[in-house]
Amino acid sequence: MKIKIAIPSKGRISDPSIAILEKAGLGLKDVSNRKLFSNTHHSDISVMFARAADIPEFVADGVADMGITGLDLIKENKSDVKILADLKFGQTSLVLASPEESAIDSIDDLKSGMTVATEFPNLTNSYLKSYDINAKIVELTGSTEIAPFIGVADVIADLTSTGTTLKMNHLKVIDNILDSSIKLIASENSYNEKKNLIDTIAMSIKGVIDAQGKKLLMMNLALKNLEDVKNLMPSMTGPTVSEVLSYGEDTVAIQAVVDEKEVFNLVNKLKNAGAHDILVVPIERII
Repeated sequence: MKIKIAIPSKGRISDPSIAILEKAGLGLKDVSNRKLFSNTHHSDISVMFARAADIPEFVADGVADMGITGLDLIKENKSDVKILADLKFGQTSLVLASPEESAIDSIDDLKSGMTVATEFPNLTNSYLKSYDINAKIVELTGSTEIAPFIGVADVIADLTSTGTTLKMNHLKVIDNILDSSIKLIASENSYNEKKNLIDTIAMSIKGVIDAQGKKLLMMNLALKNLEDVKNLMPSMTGPTVSEVLSYGEDTVAIQAVVDEKEVFNLVNKLKNAGAHDILVVPIERII
């Protein structure tokens, strides 16, 4: 039973998508050539390169069984797909923005008959309809920020991650339409027919996501110091303690998964509590 995964061929989410597949054990064999298709190290799983905007429909139509793309594109295309996981990157927001000197400061100032320029006409129109605003939608494919300054639109609906680009173009955010990030999706039909393999792929990818920002701490210590060290360990389910076969005093080994941001301070505290031979180990996946 074959599975085809559609991933972006270029752009800001292409390389992170490939990296996640690699860490999940689905190394791409032909990634350097970036052809239309690439085999993976799993004989039943291949990858298809496509425009991120096309992936929701490719998956919904069954051209690909699974895909990696943004929630904004899924919603804009009104694609009937199954969202399997949030991949925790590519966070962005579709916002409504107006010129800084404009009298339009909130959604309440936007009236029917005004013009909105955007690359996301469906999402924007749906949002405006929810406020009973019948605006004219002008669909643009780039340089949306300039639209209000050349008389094309009163406001824009555009993607922003930090708001820096909007500020540079003298635009102010007046409302948020949608928060988006990159999702792992599947065709409903494919999921029903190939559930076991799709679930296995999703589980491996989720394992990569869950391991992000985590480290495995391993150490040895005298048994008499065990309680002091255990009290310091902020691990997922409590530290694992095992016997160390050594001469002299009783010694145990402890290992625990902790947040990476805690490691710097924690290692010094553990050392002062009697731990030694401390190892900080990267984690590829948590299943």
